[in-house]
Amino acid sequence: MAARASWTTEMSAEKAPVTRKSSAKPARSRAREFALQALYQHLVGGQDPESIDQFTRGLSGFHKADSVHYDALLHGCIKEAAELDALIVPLLDRKLQEISPIERAVMWIGAYELRHVAEVPWRVVLNECIELAKDFGGTDGHKYVNAVLNGIAPQLRAAEVEADRASGKARA
Repeated sequence: MAARASWTTEMSAEKAPVTRKSSAKPARSRAREFALQALYQHLVGGQDPESIDQFTRGLSGFHKADSVHYDALLHGCIKEAAELDALIVPLLDRKLQEISPIERAVMWIGAYELRHVAEVPWRVVLNECIELAKDFGGTDGHKYVNAVLNGIAPQLRAAEVEADRASGKARA
């Protein structure tokens, strides 16, 4: 389950409460955010992975991200784009070109993690991707991402998904 940012209330000089969002976000969640931004640049601008990577590493806060996970996501998703699209396309109700680049990049991240990052439970992968889509995508884009990744998960993590469904941890 993704860690949610907590809110704190402080008193300003005028004694009125000031609400601030804390930035206690896990390094892997940050890596996913930076990978999403980088994949967006790749999808929209067609830039090469090396220049995107160099630019992204210079962004504020990158030092707090899990750079190994970021590398795997950025370079893995670009390298396996055709295979990831092949997993996604059968679950779409429209042409791939009609999918927002944000939602497409989020689905790439989810499909890539389901395929290659077995130590992250499938439900965590889905939750993280849903949160990315909520934070960066269109109004209901997270619902679309959820539906597609819920369709991919049983293909790539059959035993894990079935075990969760049998135990009641996930809906059938």
